[in-house]
Amino acid sequence: MADTVQTIKQLVAAKADTAAALAKEIWNYAELSYEETRSAAALIGALKNEGFTIEEGIAGIPTAFTATYAVGSGKPVVGFLAEYDALAAVPEEIAAFRGTLGRSAEDLLAWMRLQDALSIRLTKLLGYASCKGDEDTGNSFYQDMRSKATSRYVAIASAAAFATPELMAIPEDTLQLFYAAQPELETYRRVLEQLRRRAAHILSPECEKLLAAAGEMADAPDKIGSVFRDADLTFPDVTDAEGTAHTLTDGTFVPLLMSGDRTLRKNTFETYYHRMGEFRNTVAATLDAQFKQLKFFADARRYGSTLEAALDATEVPQAVYLNLIDAVHANLDKMYRYVALRKKLLGVEELHMYDVYTPVVADADEKISFEQAKQTVLNALAVLGEDYTALLREGFDHRWIDVYENVGKRGGAYSSGNSYPHPYVLLNHKDNLDSQFTLAHEMGHALHSYHSCKYQPTCTSDYVIFVAEVASTCNEVLLMRYLLAHTDDKRERAYLINHFLDQFKGTVYRQTMFAEFELEMGRMAERGEALTADALCEKYLALNKLYFGPDMVSDPEIALEWARIPHFFYNYYVFQYATGFSAAVAIANRILKEGAPAVADYKRFLSGGSSTDPISLLKIAGVDMSTPAPVNDALALFGELVDEMEKLL
Repeated sequence: MADTVQTIKQLVAAKADTAAALAKEIWNYAELSYEETRSAAALIGALKNEGFTIEEGIAGIPTAFTATYAVGSGKPVVGFLAEYDALAAVPEEIAAFRGTLGRSAEDLLAWMRLQDALSIRLTKLLGYASCKGDEDTGNSFYQDMRSKATSRYVAIASAAAFATPELMAIPEDTLQLFYAAQPELETYRRVLEQLRRRAAHILSPECEKLLAAAGEMADAPDKIGSVFRDADLTFPDVTDAEGTAHTLTDGTFVPLLMSGDRTLRKNTFETYYHRMGEFRNTVAATLDAQFKQLKFFADARRYGSTLEAALDATEVPQAVYLNLIDAVHANLDKMYRYVALRKKLLGVEELHMYDVYTPVVADADEKISFEQAKQTVLNALAVLGEDYTALLREGFDHRWIDVYENVGKRGGAYSSGNSYPHPYVLLNHKDNLDSQFTLAHEMGHALHSYHSCKYQPTCTSDYVIFVAEVASTCNEVLLMRYLLAHTDDKRERAYLINHFLDQFKGTVYRQTMFAEFELEMGRMAERGEALTADALCEKYLALNKLYFGPDMVSDPEIALEWARIPHFFYNYYVFQYATGFSAAVAIANRILKEGAPAVADYKRFLSGGSSTDPISLLKIAGVDMSTPAPVNDALALFGELVDEMEKLL
């Protein structure tokens, strides 16, 4: 390490005079904002001389540019590697705390402060590596960065494994004396209470260290699945009714299924699943490994099931998960009516699974550029106040977002959740209504993270996954309400209602179907049954028939849909799309009805992080998810929209 530092110092010294002269030159120009022509030219010239690749005119600003040096070549990313190297010393620093956590209030506070600092540093390291890896999933240099970041995280987690049992061992009366002696410890009361609540599932320091060390192996199924889908899996082109070829990728699959050309939809559907079927056993084996590792950790921590283990960490009662499935089952009649209406409006003798994405009012579809999408989202979310829309503009104007699909880029969309210094959002924008909603959705995530990190201390800034989909979906609901309120055209209104119904179908019914399938996979693993491709296909096809009803032809290819769903590697995540959508409908309706008081409560929720349990957080925003009422109310609205759609058309 010392040699590296000395080398860096020598390199800096060699460039010091040049850098100083450049700084003086720029200082003497004294150009106005956005008119830094000479300054930019001087910087670009200097950077080019050092071997940097320059991209000018960033974000439409003539003087804005990026400078990239040897990206992906195998040459070091200095900032990343400097932090990676610096974190190597952390396990030794952590070891010095062993046996001290219950010694005094000051020792406990020092430990908690160290955890905060490491949380920020590791979040930055892992976040950077992950985002770079998602830019180009096939880039081995980025894969190595992600591996380095993960290994450093695991090493630090392993070194800190003693802490949980040690914190658990502090007598309650001693801990209360610590709070009184050191008021700053109150910041960490919530974290410590959460930890001590799970006393029955905490193991010895030696066992905790072993489990922490196994973390990297536990991530392997997800990593393998991600690389397979995003880097290795390719598809042949598909043709439409005119014989024109279209590129099929994981990212274009759904947009092609939205086409009004039924030949294209059928060819897309069959080609995709034929190709996926070639790897059905590989994907099944990866899922089998995923649920085996979940069972291992659940058993190790003395949980009764993988579901219990997953939900306990977020303080969500298992009844919420099971009540969701029951509530949706009780409302399947509304889904069947929707399917029958779709069949009627498309004018087909048989409704197939490749017909579920295409708009039933196709001639109302329009091209929506990214610039148009941004402005519409801003207009729709103005009800949340100028402070909220100002943050949206900040994200739009200052490159928080990776917008368009590229070769090797990860499919789908997400917000990083890393708010140091701000969230980053990945999109694969397609200039259509669906992508406009995706923009609103992901910026909902981003601003939720922003608010939580701004208003909460580090230890409670990371909200739990149960509430993770509420802000994103609330944005979508507000966007839909805005669009419906600003059209008098019956056909356009029908198109928008159809889109909203499709959201309901995809987010509540479909995600609940996924949740039920995931629950069954967990139970299979717990019974010692292998998750074979044949077994998974049989169970998935049966569920598809149940959820879509008698008017849908459940094509045999759909039995393989489980193979393309990355969320099955996220440890019982998907049910929260359905619960989040239900909560979001209730919150959005309250905002539009009550105005400022509801907005204020909603922002308190956004700023809450994990300062209390998620059920209590949602109650702040006016929603009680401990009951099935929000799900039933949301699905009642689904039924009302089906009624309106029938009348419009």
